[in-house]
Amino acid sequence: MRQFVFGFIAAPTLIVVGGFSYVALGLAPVATASAPLPFEKLITGIALNARVNKEAPKSSPIPASDEVYAAGAQIYRDNCAVCHGLPGRDQTAIAKGEFPKPPELFKGKGVTDDLAGVTYWKVANGIRLTGMPGFSGSLSNEQIWQVSLLLSKADNLPATVRATLQEPLPR
Repeated sequence: MRQFVFGFIAAPTLIVVGGFSYVALGLAPVATASAPLPFEKLITGIALNARVNKEAPKSSPIPASDEVYAAGAQIYRDNCAVCHGLPGRDQTAIAKGEFPKPPELFKGKGVTDDLAGVTYWKVANGIRLTGMPGFSGSLSNEQIWQVSLLLSKADNLPATVRATLQEPLPR
């Protein structure tokens, strides 16, 4: 019985010491060019989805309209495009150097399959360990909703809004 208790105490202690040593000896991948830790994407994805599903608003307090999309396009250009890109444009040097790579929101489906409330939550709160900042301290709720509604229809925007998004970013 004594051996069992010793083993029961020793095993978790060795796991903690091994994990600490892995980090303290500089073996953990911390550079953006490094491969992710085992299960990193799985674990963070589960945690993010659980939190977003629990807290994301179910509906927008402002109705979608061409004016809302136009306002969202300008906010997106000013705050988001440097990482997430613009339609028909190459990624910026900043986006190319990030880990994990930020999704290009105007290529493929982007986040058009997400509810606007899910995008709102991500824009407002940010996403830890991804480089995605939370904008609730720098944008108003209305501005965050404008961007979220824009992105929810990114594959089906009015021509005037798409034209605004396709203009090159200032250098």
